[in-house]
Amino acid sequence: MFSYRHAFHAGSHADILKHYVLIHLVKYLQEKPGALTLVDTHAGAGIYSLIDGFAKVSNEADGGIYRLIQFIEKQISLGHSLNEDITHYLDLIRNENTQGNIELYPGSPFILARLLRPQDRLKLFELHPKEIDILRQNIAQLPQAKQIDIYAADSFSRLKGLLPPPSRRGLVLIDPSYEDKQDYRYLEAAMGEALQRFATGCYAIWYPALSRRESAELPDRMKKVAANHMRSWLHVELRVEHAPKERRLQASGMFIINPPWTLEKNLADSLPILTQALGQDSSAEFLLKSFEA
Repeated sequence: MFSYRHAFHAGSHADILKHYVLIHLVKYLQEKPGALTLVDTHAGAGIYSLIDGFAKVSNEADGGIYRLIQFIEKQISLGHSLNEDITHYLDLIRNENTQGNIELYPGSPFILARLLRPQDRLKLFELHPKEIDILRQNIAQLPQAKQIDIYAADSFSRLKGLLPPPSRRGLVLIDPSYEDKQDYRYLEAAMGEALQRFATGCYAIWYPALSRRESAELPDRMKKVAANHMRSWLHVELRVEHAPKERRLQASGMFIINPPWTLEKNLADSLPILTQALGQDSSAEFLLKSFEA
């Protein structure tokens, strides 16, 4: 389980989808002044270099954040109007880079930390023995560090202990690597327990869209979990190519339980742009479905 390092995938198309959705969820929940508890179950190192190390080995940012920036810059040169939410996402990425070039990509811990208001709290879980040391060092440099708790613990078993948060307002991001097939089972069990304790929380589940049976069945399993607790859901996938012999990740998805009413309309506007920007071939497409309980 400790072979996975998120740095290999930093700035990829999967990161773009995950972080774009995550930002919208946080900003919506922050429209109310009450304190918000944010939980990231698989935090990683927090922020990643795109010009050396693991990210440079995979170069997944070339087909992700760099490709999106090139697309947006071309749209600007043509005089086209820009999607405000995509622009806001890119601004958050640029703000981590002081020299103009995009050399650092913030993971979800840094994105969530930057969005914290004074009354909000962030809980980060990470089990990888090397990643958590780097995470602690990175978080300690942030002005929001005192609002952030870091746990070297199994988030699947510890999550229920954080729920419900004191303010009864919270967002949980669940994004394991799924390298261990047991993660799919752990996720399903953890979600059942979480909804039992905190049914009104917002839960954002990221997953790789693979041909593996467990991956293909995940959305339907999450729909059943949501139905058991009579909760609304939204399901989105983004595919950038279809190349059966290619080993790199070609599609990913998000399954959101208790999504804000604004999210579906937002994604209906932005997904065609992201698909056009990130698509590698004519099979690039997106999926967007929802259910109102």
